[in-house]
Amino acid sequence: MTSGSFRFEGFLLDSANRRLSRDGAAVELNARYLDALVLLASEAGRLVSKDRFLDEVWRGVPVTDEALTQCIRTLRRALGDDAGNPRFIETVPKHGYRFIAAMAAEEAIEPAPRALPEPQAAPARLWPKIALLAGAGTIGAGMAGLIGGLVYGFAGASQPLQPGMGAASVLLVLLCVTILMALIGGAGVAAGIAAADAARDRPWLRMLGGAAGGLVVGGIVKLLGLDAFNLLFGQSPGDITGGIEGAALGGAVGLGAWLASRGAKARSLRHAAGIAALTGAAAGVLITLAGGRLMAGSLDLLSRQFPDSRLRLDQIGAIFGESGFGRVSEVVTGGLEGALFAGCIVGAMLIARRDLER
Repeated sequence: MTSGSFRFEGFLLDSANRRLSRDGAAVELNARYLDALVLLASEAGRLVSKDRFLDEVWRGVPVTDEALTQCIRTLRRALGDDAGNPRFIETVPKHGYRFIAAMAAEEAIEPAPRALPEPQAAPARLWPKIALLAGAGTIGAGMAGLIGGLVYGFAGASQPLQPGMGAASVLLVLLCVTILMALIGGAGVAAGIAAADAARDRPWLRMLGGAAGGLVVGGIVKLLGLDAFNLLFGQSPGDITGGIEGAALGGAVGLGAWLASRGAKARSLRHAAGIAALTGAAAGVLITLAGGRLMAGSLDLLSRQFPDSRLRLDQIGAIFGESGFGRVSEVVTGGLEGALFAGCIVGAMLIARRDLER
């Protein structure tokens, strides 16, 4: 987007210092709307299409047409413009908008001593956004855990149980464990993606942020889990899911979030979540093929390490013609877990981002 200063009818738009003023008095605009005005002014006299607004102002973030309409309405209000008889912003129906005000010659701009520097104000506004997006992603992960926990819980509850152990107890335990693990993992991945999302000019950092969050949380959870089993039972279940799996799956979620936010097709929430689900499914399959384990694989490992436990996933294996929870079952459930985890996190974060845009 062009940087510089623009003068028109008493207004001064200083894109370098991100400030709009009229006769020396500051005119308040949020960062997104200021970007839209800079784009219009830099293309004065030329049509700016809706797709250009989405690509250069919203930077691929999925928004509705109403968000752009509200942006233009706010700009007109700030400029004192009239949509019916425009002096600044002209609507080109079904195509976009055109800036029609006459530009004065660009002049050197003296620094405004009373204006608060933007870099000092930005962090205070940035952290609530990161917290909101991370929280939304964590909730999405919890929903994925709920769905997965119900599936694994009903599979485990369908096994013959010993006296005193009811099917409802097995279902409840597996449900709680799966939701808890999903929430912990989702919190790390979503926080990494939300923090990386602050780098607006480098959206690919979402993939690295998701991988970093998954690596840290997965490593800590695995370490604490193995220590807990050694302390309680004198032995550990072995190579349960941990940092490597968390990094791979978290990176896939971040990649899905990046891909889902690009282009016009990302306007559909279902389409965006579907893209993320595909990247998550691919990661889940690759993780299990490479010898790693996700939730179902870890549960099966626990059941085999402690044969007296009531935990069994043989019913899942029977669906694929296996006697027990075999290799095919592990690969398929890994893909489904990855798809559900990524799709729910990205979908929830996109919903939260749309609310922020409104």
